[in-house]
Amino acid sequence: METYRRLLAYTRPYMNKIILSLICSVLVAGSTSLAALIVEPAIDKIFMEQDQAMLMYIPLAVLLIIGIKGLASFGQVYFIEYVGQHIIFTLRQKLFRHIQSLSLNFFAHTQTGTLVSRITNDVTLLQSAAATIIADAIRQGFSTIGLLVVVFYQHWRLALIALLILPVAIGFVAYIGRKMRQTSRKLQMQMADINNLLYEKISGIRIVKAFGAEEIEGRRFSDTIQHFLLLALDSVRLNAINSSLSEVLGGLGIAAVIWYGGYEVIHGITTPGTFMSFITALLLLYEPLKRISKYNIKIQHALAAADRVFEILDTEPDIQEMPNAAQLRPIQHSIEYRNVSFSYGEEPVLQNIAFTAEVGNVTAFVGLSGAGKTTLLSLCPRFYEPYEGAVLIDGTDIREVTFASLREQIGIVTQDVILFNDTVANNIAYGAQQHSREEILRAAQIANADEFIRNLPDGYQTVIGERGARLSGGQRQRIAIARAILKNPPIIILDEATSSLDSESEKLVQEAIANLMKDRTTLVIAHRLSTINKANTIIVLEHGRIVERGTHRQLLEHSGIYARLYDMQMVGDGV
Repeated sequence: METYRRLLAYTRPYMNKIILSLICSVLVAGSTSLAALIVEPAIDKIFMEQDQAMLMYIPLAVLLIIGIKGLASFGQVYFIEYVGQHIIFTLRQKLFRHIQSLSLNFFAHTQTGTLVSRITNDVTLLQSAAATIIADAIRQGFSTIGLLVVVFYQHWRLALIALLILPVAIGFVAYIGRKMRQTSRKLQMQMADINNLLYEKISGIRIVKAFGAEEIEGRRFSDTIQHFLLLALDSVRLNAINSSLSEVLGGLGIAAVIWYGGYEVIHGITTPGTFMSFITALLLLYEPLKRISKYNIKIQHALAAADRVFEILDTEPDIQEMPNAAQLRPIQHSIEYRNVSFSYGEEPVLQNIAFTAEVGNVTAFVGLSGAGKTTLLSLCPRFYEPYEGAVLIDGTDIREVTFASLREQIGIVTQDVILFNDTVANNIAYGAQQHSREEILRAAQIANADEFIRNLPDGYQTVIGERGARLSGGQRQRIAIARAILKNPPIIILDEATSSLDSESEKLVQEAIANLMKDRTTLVIAHRLSTINKANTIIVLEHGRIVERGTHRQLLEHSGIYARLYDMQMVGDGV
């Protein structure tokens, strides 16, 4: 009932359309009932009494009834589908926006295919229920009420005989509905697994081919869809049982009516016209009842989908903006990590981290993989939240300011470059305010990207494919750097930003980044220590703790972890 209530809440803005649809449904039901009632005078007056006047009036009445029913059917379907489509549009939009608002920790524990399945498959099931099934179910419901009035008006004893099976049918439909909802939920979960598998293997097709794992992945996919097939067959079986038993129960009721009604006609208790009007109404009544029972199956599918959609909508972000968050002013002095500790679970990733990065200075972070460098810098834009300590900008705790004002001051370039299936120009200008073509060109020139971009088939208007698949790694990296340059933020975070560049490009880009860093606070993660020897401060991390800090020269003289890492790299580079 809670799911029903929440779905109905989305209909409130469209009550005028719903009322119009209900009016049309009443007209459809009324015209259907009149069509059953008119059978009695048609048989008794035209065929039994051979009334010439009725021979003219009754066909005209039939035409009028059909015309009213046709127009009303159009209005009923259009108005309710208008509502349904708008509800689905609202749900899809709200779901996407909500997913975007969730913290990165949520995405670390939820597969992409699952989220795609919620927005596409689950909402599509809701769309079918809201736009088509409910529209017809309302119409069939009113038709059922109208026809029940007719059958009881014509012959209440026959009506009771015919409807003796109704309680049994209702109980059966409810039972099948519960089973179907459980099966549907499992089906949708399995569909999410299929989406996850497809997304993972298609995006990683190079590795699959490189390791000759096509046959292995083929078997894995077959096993996954085999499970889906078994669940789908369970759904088909329940649907078939529901349909066949509805036919059997309906047949039993009609057989009893024909026996009892025929007995009364033969013995003159009722007229053939009355009986035919009754049997016509009864046959018309069984049809909407059967369709409603089938709709119940589909509605259970939709309700299972709604549960999954609302499960996402009910997920709260781990990191939330304070109700009265202030606007963060442009940084003037420093970023301070004050005794920060963080963990993804029980095992701590960062422990008691404390340092200050001054404006205009370059602060570099060094350490072996898993030391916590990327996590450390992810705290600055509040992608994650420390469980102890605080990150402050100019003495203001970043938890007290809005996300927008904080993140507009930060430009990020990472080793794992994310580009979109759009033009080069739009990727460079992504997320920024309106920029002129000259500004985009300037950013590309500073990032040493202009030359290769001009050599692309359509220059800056070249569509680069999903995740920039049509570009080399170095080209993707330079576009990402150009994007950060165009944003022109006062804080720069570079996470292995030049790792994919060849030596010549790296030199040019380093010069561009040096210009970008001027008078800004820059936080750099680097495995190639030669790129950070001019940093104002180098912080060495080990197992989530700061173990060394100082300038390049000071750390070499200290002969500690940094010096050993530097010597190893120099030997590896043949220096």
